Amino acid sequence: MEPSRISFDFSHMLAAATGGHGIREEVFDRAAARIPALHQAMEAGREAMAWRALPYVQQDIVAACRAAAARINAEFDNFVVFGIGGSALGSKALFSACCHSHYNALPRERRGGVRFYVEDNVDPDRMNALLDVIDVKRTAFHIITKSGNTVETMSQFIIILDRLRKELGENLRNNLFITTDRKSGIMKGIADAEGWDTFTVPDGVGGRFSVLCPVGLLSAAVLNLDLDALLAGAAEMDAACSRPALAENPAYQYALLYTEAMRMGANISVMLPYADALAPFSEWYCQLWAESLGKRNDRAGHSVHCGQTPVRALGVTDQHSQIQLYNEGPFDKVISFIGVEHFHSELVIPAAPIDVRDVSYLCGHSLNELIAAEMSATVHAVTKNGKMNNTIMVESLNEASLGKLFFFFEMATAAAGELLDINAFDQPGVEEGKIATFALMGRPGYAEKAAELRAGSAADARLMLSV
Repeated sequence: MEPSRISFDFSHMLAAATGGHGIREEVFDRAAARIPALHQAMEAGREAMAWRALPYVQQDIVAACRAAAARINAEFDNFVVFGIGGSALGSKALFSACCHSHYNALPRERRGGVRFYVEDNVDPDRMNALLDVIDVKRTAFHIITKSGNTVETMSQFIIILDRLRKELGENLRNNLFITTDRKSGIMKGIADAEGWDTFTVPDGVGGRFSVLCPVGLLSAAVLNLDLDALLAGAAEMDAACSRPALAENPAYQYALLYTEAMRMGANISVMLPYADALAPFSEWYCQLWAESLGKRNDRAGHSVHCGQTPVRALGVTDQHSQIQLYNEGPFDKVISFIGVEHFHSELVIPAAPIDVRDVSYLCGHSLNELIAAEMSATVHAVTKNGKMNNTIMVESLNEASLGKLFFFFEMATAAAGELLDINAFDQPGVEEGKIATFALMGRPGYAEKAAELRAGSAADARLMLSV
């Protein structure tokens, strides 16, 4: 397995490093006293957290994904994922982190297989643009929806089903790969009625924790990634994040420091990777952190309105758009820097063919050195300005390190839920919008909600205008 070491430095979360604006030592010590109870709860709840078993129990699933991927890469030109939220973001993160930045533009022999697309929105222009560049007859479609109630994915599915039926007739089943519930739901019912085989989302695995099951594994297999290394990396991180001692458990450290930061009013979590390849990973993190921890009530039913708003940024791009705010703005953020020690490639800045005067000092250095220097400089600046931050360093971006990163943040999120005494695995705040969408689209049984929406809410004419 390729080198995949990940190191964590949380020292800049403390007041001693940030000029008094971080977590004070006595507060940290008091919070650390909760770790034995946290560990007991995490271990007692392991079986209920079905996603924690994924690195260990999927030998047959891995084989099935590889077999399907071999057929896809042999018979098709394109592979399209239709899903939204947790059904799509993991695949996007894997694709970006482990594959060439312009993968689809490479000749097939360099790709080693099909072109790859993840369609996680219902923007009509985007959908039509996809149909402009693919031949549906030569495209495999992975439809991911556990319940079949996901209106966005089901709309995409119906559109493609219609196109395939017109192009291929009864042979359309060869182009469809379905991942859904094991035994129930709308999509499972459709697949059973049509005689289609399905991959399944394991019982008890929610969408945002599903990247290491067929939801993400089929994409990884199609991309010719090493599924064994991906799961082995996750298992290695599981072992590290199951240690009882705070000093040895990075997930407990992250959860403890971040929940204490929330109590101090730091209600924004910025993820700032210094690698374009990790930008979609930040998207995946945003759903995980926001949907898991943004809750109205605690487990006792008390109104707490807890959570922390995740923000995606990208180094060094956002040094020229957001860093001014982070350095001199309010003390309401925690910044997590993610650096990469060894990129997939190196690019040296050559001796300039003309006199470049005051920037000639750059010549002979590499872009690898430059991006590392910019990250170090930004960490120094935000720390000097008193802003809580931490640094995660990834030795190399590969399947094992991605498995580690996925599992680390899943464990940290679960631990934070325990410390906040909320259910980190439901999403009741999403349901109202779903129900309203059903009503607006005319779903039977939602007439009352449709009437409520037509009635609308009170509007102030002074604040409504067109130009």
